[in-house]
Amino acid sequence: MNMIPYSRQWLDEEEIASVVETLKGNYLTQGPKVEEFEEAVAEICGAKYAVAVTNGTAALHLAALASGLKPGDEGITSPNTFLASANCLLYVGARAEFADIQPETYCLDPEALKKKINSRTRLIIPVHFAGQPCDMERIWEVAKEKNLMVIEDASHALGSKWRDKKGEWHMVGSCSHSHMTTFSFHPVKTITTGEGGMILTNDPNIARKLRLLRNHGISKDPSEFMNLEFAYPADCSPLTAQGSCGTNFAHAPYSFPPWYYEMHELGFNYRITELQCALGLVQLKRLSFFVARRRQIWANYQERLCGLKELTLPRERDGAQSCWHLYVVQAQERDRLLSHLRLRGIGAHAMYIPIHLQPYYQRRFGYKRGDFPQAERYFARCLILPLYPGLSDEMLDFIVKTIKEFYGVA
Repeated sequence: MNMIPYSRQWLDEEEIASVVETLKGNYLTQGPKVEEFEEAVAEICGAKYAVAVTNGTAALHLAALASGLKPGDEGITSPNTFLASANCLLYVGARAEFADIQPETYCLDPEALKKKINSRTRLIIPVHFAGQPCDMERIWEVAKEKNLMVIEDASHALGSKWRDKKGEWHMVGSCSHSHMTTFSFHPVKTITTGEGGMILTNDPNIARKLRLLRNHGISKDPSEFMNLEFAYPADCSPLTAQGSCGTNFAHAPYSFPPWYYEMHELGFNYRITELQCALGLVQLKRLSFFVARRRQIWANYQERLCGLKELTLPRERDGAQSCWHLYVVQAQERDRLLSHLRLRGIGAHAMYIPIHLQPYYQRRFGYKRGDFPQAERYFARCLILPLYPGLSDEMLDFIVKTIKEFYGVA
């Protein structure tokens, strides 16, 4: 029996054709598809700038660097998330702190967040867990009051949106209540580029720094050049000067050769490829369908499992519309139910082990069981059921029937 996975990508002939066409073109990396993909995601989300990178972890790393964190600083995130949401703080020499989650949404609790802020806190990383938007309005108020940076980890939430107190809708990724938003395009996410990630922002200075950091800290913008050793007088001619005058690279009163570049930051090679962005552009065309289908499956689960007293079903936060990256229930006898499902070919899952219970974080920072009881209580009972656009009605019927069978319900 083939296992029904908890999630998987949806690829059709159009995606394959787009990648093949790009393979036959002039660029495999650093070409026009990257910028086209960035502009398309920024337009959908309502942000001014987008910077595509190799994966969601790279996006968080560069966002943490661009936020100006330094050793001795602290950032706060949720314990209920993948490791990268906290690890990105350690990458830049900062300390990772956590604030507990809301028991209803499994997202960062704004009230718990306020209690964790101290004089060393510089950054908040709310995580839109399972696609459910955090309460960004309240988190943004806390951040503004304390003059803190905010990076939304929206790896689960491309296509989600939320409504503010005035009744206005905000797409996750618009950065209306944050300085940056990061996405992941891993195969189980709303859209995929195989691997891949992106940072969105409305700040041109942040966008510039992100682009530098993505590509070894290199600038090819003549207006930023500082070293005049390779420059020519602006009025020189290729006939009168040795080498190229680079007249298309004017930097008054100098010009630079077309091959010239400068390293202005200690950056990384986090460049995404043309192939990935070609795939992503086709996937973006399906975003509305993907979100609608995910919400349809979520609603089907809700309707058909609501009578089981042994399960606590997920609740969509008032004023939110989630893309529902995950369908998460709280289950009595979770481990036995998970085994029951897997033995019948259903790829049920449990995530995430609270980060503060990971041995590395316990050894380095002294975290221990009991530090974040809501996150621990959630994880002890959480069960992820399959949810992805390609999940058929027959598969869904089988999953629901198998769950009811376990609890002795006809």
